[in-house]
Amino acid sequence: MRILFADDSIAFDGFSPSSQPLGGPEKACAHLPVALAQRGHQVEVFNRCAFPVAVEGARWETWTSQRPAETDVLVAFRRPDLLDFTHAAKRVLWFTGDATMLDDAGPRATLERLRPKVVFFSYAERDRWPNPLQLDTAVCAPGIAAAYLSDDPADPATPPRAVATTHPQADLDWLLRVWAERIRPVAADAELHLYSALLYRGRIGGMVSDAVKPVLDQALAMADRGVVIQRPQGDPQMAAAYRAARVHLYPGQPTDSWGATLQESQAAGLPAVARASSPAALMRILNGQTGAVCGEESSFAAAAVEYLSDRVSFDRASDNARAMQRGRTWQVAAAEFETLL
Repeated sequence: MRILFADDSIAFDGFSPSSQPLGGPEKACAHLPVALAQRGHQVEVFNRCAFPVAVEGARWETWTSQRPAETDVLVAFRRPDLLDFTHAAKRVLWFTGDATMLDDAGPRATLERLRPKVVFFSYAERDRWPNPLQLDTAVCAPGIAAAYLSDDPADPATPPRAVATTHPQADLDWLLRVWAERIRPVAADAELHLYSALLYRGRIGGMVSDAVKPVLDQALAMADRGVVIQRPQGDPQMAAAYRAARVHLYPGQPTDSWGATLQESQAAGLPAVARASSPAALMRILNGQTGAVCGEESSFAAAAVEYLSDRVSFDRASDNARAMQRGRTWQVAAAEFETLL
């Protein structure tokens, strides 16, 4: 089957996840084409990559390259207007995010005219969309990159380390306050490593928005309480960072629908503590087994302190996470995606 992906977002290709940080959606669009090509399909990706490149059978083409006149399957990534990229026997909108944008006038007109199958990353995303056009829908959860599935054992650093991957505007200020008031006073030598491209840019003197500046200032002021701002990196480096930590602290929000970094850290064997208001946390964390999903601030802090301070609790949750959360490989995800076509 000839499958063409169209993505008009940022520059990346199938090699990018191993060498640079990417958002969860872009990472998925880097891995799935390769996994489908490994299953014998002819796969092309047209996006903003700098130059054409072949990656394990899948081919990335620049946005300005000549488009084929037709394909068996056109997969438009997130944007309905890309469903017109070329003629296709079957059209798929592969979507993640707030699906209410699909009901805006422009996207709705395109969906009504072409009537694609809409494939969501998660059931939470699909269930939030009323689907007024009654389009065919499905869910295919992304896979987990090989770097997080290696047999390398957990190797917690000293002093004990928590990590957070939360966007600065997604209640990171709440997490920093809880760290200062409830966690660090008990786990006195622990560190909190914040992996954030925005905060790292500000840390090294770059410009950040007015909305991010207060959180940046808050984090910088807490250096004496173990808060360290780190630059996000490619999959191998992030997997190593997870294996060196004792807990992934995840504030979460009611709009969470996937939790890409939770999926990866759990597969790498890192226990997580999250708020119960996050659908992604409820989906990713097996409460009491691979981490804790907490309804109260006090229980969130207590669970974080337990994993930072008690090696027995950490080892048990780490082993559970590795055993229970590693089955969603990209080969499995690609096989499911293939059946949807």
